[in-house]
Order: sequence, then C-alpha cells, then structure tokens
Amino acid sequence: MQIKTTVLTILIVVVITAGAVPSGSAQTNAALDRAKVLRAAGDALGMIRYSDIGAGATRLPAIDIVNTMEFVGSGTFYNGQTFKTDYHVALGYNPPAMRVETTLTGSGGGAPQHVISTVRENFAWNESEIGAGLVAGKGTATPATAALRDRLLELWTLPYGVVKAALAAGEKTIVGTENGSTVITFPLSGQLAGLTVKATLDAKNFITKVQVKTDNAALANLAFETEYSGYADHGEILTDIQSPGRIVIKQGGSTVQDIQIKAWEANNPYVVFPVPGNVKTAAGNSR
Repeated sequence: MQIKTTVLTILIVVVITAGAVPSGSAQTNAALDRAKVLRAAGDALGMIRYSDIGAGATRLPAIDIVNTMEFVGSGTFYNGQTFKTDYHVALGYNPPAMRVETTLTGSGGGAPQHVISTVRENFAWNESEIGAGLVAGKGTATPATAALRDRLLELWTLPYGVVKAALAAGEKTIVGTENGSTVITFPLSGQLAGLTVKATLDAKNFITKVQVKTDNAALANLAFETEYSGYADHGEILTDIQSPGRIVIKQGGSTVQDIQIKAWEANNPYVVFPVPGNVKTAAGNSR
C-alpha cells in the first residue's frame, strides 16, 4: 500500500475545501460529513497544521506534518506463554516503512529473544542488527516475504495511518455512528486489498479502536482489533502531536499484546529504511 505525502497533502486540502461547499444533494451532504469527521480526527492528533502569509484572509494549504515517528514502550506479549516485552519502533509514511525492535523475556526464564522486523513498501525482512545487510560483513538481512501484510497493517492501523488511509480511500470511506460513537470505515488497497478497516472515535475525536475485517477466508489471519488510550504529547520535545499511551492488540477476542508507551517522538526524527540488496532480489519480492 503506497500513499505519498504529497498526495495526502492534496487530499487534506480537498477535504477542508469540501467543508466549505454548499450542500446540494444527499450525496454532497454525505461527502461533507466525511470531510468534517476526517478533519476532526486529524486535528485531534495534531497531524494537520495551518498557516497564512500574514495578508488578510490569505491562507496556505493545510499540511499533514506526520512523516516519521519513533516510540518506545514495554508490556506483555501472549503466544501460548507470557513474555515480558520491550519495544523500540521507528516508522515513516513517505515511503511507508516500519522497523520494530523487540526483546522478549519468557516467564519461565531463559535468554531474552531479540527480533528486528522491518518492512518498506513491497519488501519485508528481519535484521540481525539495525542496518544489517547494507554493508558487507555487517549483520544479516533475512527476507520475510510472508510477513509483508502483517507488518504493513501495523503501520496503517496506527491512528495516523488510519487518517491517511481513510483520506486516500476517498469516496470509498464511509462515516457513520454505532452505539453513539462516530465510526470511519474504508477499504485498504495495494498489498492490503481485501481488508477493511473500521475506526471508532471518542468524544474528543481520538481514534480509540481499530478493527481489521475481511470477507476473504485466505486473509482471515489478518483480522484483529487494536485499542488506543491515554492520548497525550509523549515527546521529549513537545509538539502538540498526540500519541496513545497504551496499545492493546486483540485477535479472536484474546489479547496478544499490551504495550505501555514510555516515549513517542514525533518531532520528525531521522529514521531510514534502505532495502538490502538480497531482500530486493528474493523470490516473491517485487517493486
């Protein structure tokens, strides 16, 4: 799934502009509702910034400022047994990429397991160390093509990814209410085609629940639910970008991960995700 920042900027401008167009039909009203909700969700997260040039009512376009982020947290991972888990996550949306560095310590003791899982656009791989496989003799990069969809979903089901993907889905995005809460429903595309996301907003327009569903039995293992809570500015440098303080992931009704966020850096940290040569040429990988 490839969504470029420039496209998103245009989409945000279109959404904001649409909110000022007089309604003329039921279809137009529906579009206005969608525009209003998506703008509110982006504003709640602090994703969208506005400016003017200091001359009357002249305004520059609204800009989506979330491009790269980095966060750390700890918690529990459940997989038949319970693991104490430490997380260090780096991510970006232009291009779409994510690196999750995880250290798992089993409840029964034993040596901790250290895993670095990386994805960028159509490529997924594991690293023995950060940057492995890019320089001869520096670590090993192992293609992980089968994990591509799972890892892309982690990126696009974060609150910021939900807003970006819902904007990119355009008129396919549907806004409604369930049990008194606003919900946003839209299909994913590209590598994630066949999956549908439903996001639930609270009274402050924060995304508190994200559900991934599918009617395709072959993709059933990708269906899951994530709950977000404790929104605040968790950055060392405060930027007014709001991030969740707790992330709970469930599958089949059971919790598989419960993460408490320690810090979430949104001040455009420098993170890069170059694809190792052997990953590009691995069977099943393609541009």
